[in-house]
Amino acid sequence: MTIALTDLPVTAGPVFVPGDEGYAAEVASWNVAIHHEPHVVVGATGAQDVAAAVRWAGTHGMPVAVQATGHGAVRPVTGGLLVTTGRMTAVSVDPVTRTARAAAGARWSQVVEAAAAHGLAPLNGSSTHVGVVGYTLGGGAGPLGRRYGFAADHVRSIEIVTADGALRTVDADHEADLFWAVRGGKGNFGIVTEIEFGLFEVAGFFGGGIHFPGSHAAEVLHAYRAWVAGLPEEMSTSVALLRLPPLPLLPEPLRGAYVAHLRVAYLGTAEDGEALLAPMRAAAPALVDDVSWRPYSAVDSVHQDPVDPLPSRDRGVLLGELTAQTVDHVLEVAGPQVDVPLMMVEIRHLGGAFARTPATPNAVSGRGAQYSLFAIGPGLPELAPVVDEVTDRLLAVETMPGGLMNFSGHAAPEALLANWATADRDRLLRIKRSYDPTNVFSSGQALVG
Repeated sequence: MTIALTDLPVTAGPVFVPGDEGYAAEVASWNVAIHHEPHVVVGATGAQDVAAAVRWAGTHGMPVAVQATGHGAVRPVTGGLLVTTGRMTAVSVDPVTRTARAAAGARWSQVVEAAAAHGLAPLNGSSTHVGVVGYTLGGGAGPLGRRYGFAADHVRSIEIVTADGALRTVDADHEADLFWAVRGGKGNFGIVTEIEFGLFEVAGFFGGGIHFPGSHAAEVLHAYRAWVAGLPEEMSTSVALLRLPPLPLLPEPLRGAYVAHLRVAYLGTAEDGEALLAPMRAAAPALVDDVSWRPYSAVDSVHQDPVDPLPSRDRGVLLGELTAQTVDHVLEVAGPQVDVPLMMVEIRHLGGAFARTPATPNAVSGRGAQYSLFAIGPGLPELAPVVDEVTDRLLAVETMPGGLMNFSGHAAPEALLANWATADRDRLLRIKRSYDPTNVFSSGQALVG
């Protein structure tokens, strides 16, 4: 499709078409396995740019996609209009109401830093490098979640541009159906330009990680299965089997190693945290143990997620319980004795506040699950078939119905819709038809093909 230079959208931010200098950098995603090729890209500087871009796309019958950081990129944008929001990075914190506001392209690191100045913390995910909006719209299951629930549970209001190009502010009292759907339904209903959410009085926590040798993976995983059953909601944990790269920035014992990595975040005293952690410290000898009391600004030390862009392909399922048979299956498929292209296999403890309906209900899926089982492999095209085949085998366990949107990967619309029970699924589709009757927003984790 050829777009005349005189027919491009008029915005304060830059506009690119294929062949322009800066086009490739503008469409680049953190997940470098995804290569976007839109007909037009608008680098939005504010909500009015987003609205103008969506209205322009409407006059040309174009689909519209959005990208902030590209951490959640699961399938490429081909054709149409891509709105990038990386220039929209404003963040503000109100310590009196314990709320924060974040623009479309803001990252959690900005919110963590701004909130920490007041002894407050947000419900960010495992990496503060990730964008606030996309993470939250997918639910958001982070290191404080067993105590406080999903990030989406604490959203107060949302500013969103819908398919008609209108800029709306929605909350529990204004367009409540749309407010319900966006919190959990991801980007299917429009482009969120700003979000307001609650903060919590958390200045520090007892946490970090323990890396165990891969040769002790069985002992660690079986000990974890027994241990988590009795943990209080103040303790959020996960355990991952990692195939670490031979990078100089890693400590020598971890460089190029296969390890079992226990992640811990406890909202209690260090003394109580030490006592709770003791059974896992006794499960196997540690290569590296850095669990300690730390300020919330050091929350990235829990999961130690990579910061630099990489190619990835991921998918997960939900579990009602973590049985010995499931642990044995995980070890059989992805343990240290097999050579499979999975960079990480994670078992995450859910339950607690994750399972409770918030004061203002939303469309977040996956409530009621006790655990998630999640895998990440390299997203290289030549490896995709084998990554998918191994992931299929890994996830062939006794699962719960439903799923977490942020852990659903590149699933097709019919598979994504299976994340919800029938009533919620029907409600989501009804709201989608009402606000986006021509399916303008059909990229990413689309509910309608």
